[in-house]
Amino acid sequence: MAIIKAKPILEESITRLYYNFHPKCLKVADLGCSSGPNAFEVISNIIDIVDTATSSNSNHNLPDFQFYLNDLFENDFNTLFKSLPKFYKILEAKKGSKIGSCFLNATPGTFYKRLFPTSSMHFFHSSYSLHWLSRAPEELNIERESIYLTSTSPMEMQKAYVGQFQRDLKTFLKSRSEELVAGGEMVLTFIGRQNNTSEIRVTWDLLGSALNDMLLENLIEKATLKSFNIPNYDPSMEEIKQVIEEEGSFILHKVETISRGWHGDMMNEEDGNNNENKLDENMTGEFTAKYIRAATEPVLKAHFGERIMDQLFLRFKNKVAQLIREIQFLEFPNFVVSLIKNA
Repeated sequence: MAIIKAKPILEESITRLYYNFHPKCLKVADLGCSSGPNAFEVISNIIDIVDTATSSNSNHNLPDFQFYLNDLFENDFNTLFKSLPKFYKILEAKKGSKIGSCFLNATPGTFYKRLFPTSSMHFFHSSYSLHWLSRAPEELNIERESIYLTSTSPMEMQKAYVGQFQRDLKTFLKSRSEELVAGGEMVLTFIGRQNNTSEIRVTWDLLGSALNDMLLENLIEKATLKSFNIPNYDPSMEEIKQVIEEEGSFILHKVETISRGWHGDMMNEEDGNNNENKLDENMTGEFTAKYIRAATEPVLKAHFGERIMDQLFLRFKNKVAQLIREIQFLEFPNFVVSLIKNA
């Protein structure tokens, strides 16, 4: 998973941060957090990294930890916090008396606005969240051929999506810079694409195709489909760097590109096709449909209604399986970015 592959950069960033500040209470926020075990995976990794850093210096004990879990108001925070007793039990078994207090809080709200007091945070983490825009571009005309960008989309549509991404990321960076202490850090993982002209993620083509099939069968209305846009943009690394440089609050310390397969396994570095680890097309289709449904169902349900969701994602699953049979392996790049706030 991306969290595992990004861990070396996370380790470098947290270790540097700890040695620079030696905080009595390390304050960390996971922005766009998972509603499942991945949220606790990030927390465990950070505690382990600080534990390793303190073990090399007998004069320092583990600090207290304050973790803030952030997502939109609709996130299932109840499920997360019902899992807290088990997490604390595992943490105590691993660390014993070495660890001080570890506090976890929910911070609901969009990360495209301020979430924390000025100069109150040490570190921000965000994985697989910043490709979601605050909204679909307002400039889009209601009469379009697809729910998202394609290789044949008009230049005006491409510019609208790029413009919305740039505005959102600048707002994100400005908000975080105001909330971080001087020298505070961030590690961000984006789903992206290789360059400014490479193909847009095929996921949305397949979802749009499934919706168009349902339109032809009169299961949804034309006006409803034509007024829908996916509020998502997969940036190139060049586009990310440009926004960071223009906004000016952060030093881009490190970038790493990770290729990830649709079925969730990372590509085998020795075997670019990952044939030995590849799941069959039906399993890949089912996995991808569940993943995309979890990420997109709230916005789709709000626009199209709940009654078509099962049928929509069954069709989507079948289209993914068919594409896998034709292409064999599908991958997309992830960018892991380490940032340090300017002093």
